[in-house]
Amino acid sequence: MEIFPGISMDPGIRFGKPCLTGTRIDVATVVGALAAGDSIEAVQDAYAITREQILAALGYARGEVL
Repeated sequence: MEIFPGISMDPGIRFGKPCLTGTRIDVATVVGALAAGDSIEAVQDAYAITREQILAALGYARGEVL
């Protein structure tokens, strides 16, 4: 179920953690990599995700209201 644009939760994927829609990459992994100092480009390459997916993870983590 999509809970935020580009972010979904499914009890059968990553124990129901918020993930990038269509992937098994959870928001915490993306945000954690950025917080550790990785660049957006490095995270894109490491997880084969798009800039838009990274921005969706950040928006969800910030609690943006759409």
